[in-house]
Amino acid sequence: MTKKELRAKYQALRQALTPEQIDQGSLALANQSLQLPIWNLTNYHLFLPIEQKREVNTEFLLHILSGKDKNILLSKSDFSDGSMTHYLLTDNTRIEKNAYHIPEPVGGISVAADQIDVVFIPLLAFDQTGQRVGYGKGFYDRFLALCRPDVVKIGLSLFEAEVAINDPLSTDIPLDYCVTPQGVYTF
Repeated sequence: MTKKELRAKYQALRQALTPEQIDQGSLALANQSLQLPIWNLTNYHLFLPIEQKREVNTEFLLHILSGKDKNILLSKSDFSDGSMTHYLLTDNTRIEKNAYHIPEPVGGISVAADQIDVVFIPLLAFDQTGQRVGYGKGFYDRFLALCRPDVVKIGLSLFEAEVAINDPLSTDIPLDYCVTPQGVYTF
């Protein structure tokens, strides 16, 4: 399927989920993430979910990272140039929703992309080779291009893999792993 077809399909599938299904799937996904070979690293980039888009509830993963005493980084998006600035999550971090309903840190201690070890990536769909479909704005591809080559790229999905995404771009950066409520895909 094409990215456009997959976006339509998975936005509809997400809208059919109840809040309870999202939370149950997100909790199972967080538990599956414990299988990943990443827990010896330090700096973990996490997204906060856009509730209206019924994204994975990353609160459960946030608790795991906090419990393991990891540095958690959140991003603030700049829609004028498609960039993201990353901030260390602390007890003093204030979170506000932007005009697109994305929960973001208001400010804080900035961390450069090349200091990040692991990036958890929101997505609509992914395939069996690690290609992914997001909302089509390219924020994460631009961000990942600034990270070190060894950064671990992990998609989070409430659904299983598609066989193939038929129209990947040369600028698309594939995943290393994708975690679902049922298990972990390795690419």
